[in-house]
Amino acid sequence: KMGQKKENQKMSYLNSVTLVGFVGADPVQRQARNSGSKFTVLSVATQRSWKNAENEWSSKTEWHRICIFRPRLAEYVAMAIKKGSHVLIVGTLVSSTYDREYGKGKMPTIVKHTFWQVRADSIRKLNPGKKEPEAAASGSPMTLRMPRLKPLFLLLFPAMAIEGAFDPDFRFQTR
Repeated sequence: KMGQKKENQKMSYLNSVTLVGFVGADPVQRQARNSGSKFTVLSVATQRSWKNAENEWSSKTEWHRICIFRPRLAEYVAMAIKKGSHVLIVGTLVSSTYDREYGKGKMPTIVKHTFWQVRADSIRKLNPGKKEPEAAASGSPMTLRMPRLKPLFLLLFPAMAIEGAFDPDFRFQTR
């Protein structure tokens, strides 16, 4: 209200990235020049689709550079994740800037370049699991089970991890 002293309000910030996509090439392990620490680099493609002005579907693929600095996670990614793997990545967006000279002679042009990458905190493989066998008799109800739903769902909505809010043994009945 007018004339009253405002309380000290603090701003909060969030830098969080969640990507679900396909790996474009096998992971590459590298070593940092200055510290010598090892890290793994991964290239992940995501795709978005929309209807254009002519009411036709269009799509665009975006490529994301993923860097994994956590030693155990980097080792897991190098061993388990291969080109074509379907992955869920959670991390933070990080920018890097460097200068590059263009032109020769007395007055080269120096251009500052900024590129963005995702620093991964967790990576989960989402490749489809094995299908359950169909029901033998045509009259009996078939049971469908979705084995990947719980981990992906809980990663995207961690508040649902409260006991009893999500039943992993829930089965859909179809007739």
